[in-house]
Amino acid sequence: MPKVRITRRLHFSAAHRLAHPDRSDEENRRAFGDCANPNWHGHNYELEVTVGGPVDPESGYVMDLKDLKEIVRERVVDDLDHRNLNLDVPWLKGVNPTTENLVVQIWERLAEHIPEPAALDRVVLWETPRHRVEYGGE
Repeated sequence: MPKVRITRRLHFSAAHRLAHPDRSDEENRRAFGDCANPNWHGHNYELEVTVGGPVDPESGYVMDLKDLKEIVRERVVDDLDHRNLNLDVPWLKGVNPTTENLVVQIWERLAEHIPEPAALDRVVLWETPRHRVEYGGE
């Protein structure tokens, strides 16, 4: 049976600040530029979640995309949408919410919740139309 990958794209908006808590505002500004603004800033994120697996001969699906959307919404988007990533999301506590850190944390939230025989293959997080981060669980 061939392995096929399917992708669902979802959207969320969130605020954050990139900073090390043990550094001064000036040190954080040197390290993270405008992203270290003490008054926060926000993004309209695009999240792509790809799962792969065999095509079920009965349904013709790797996984129902509606089910994938619900898992991602319940495990990730509902927690992040219109939130402050530094303050409002318990599973990001202590994590500097760079796009790189976010994509790894999102993977961790999803990997065990994809029903077999499908498996999480890739998570891509677009912070801006020109900036994306991809993670495959490595």
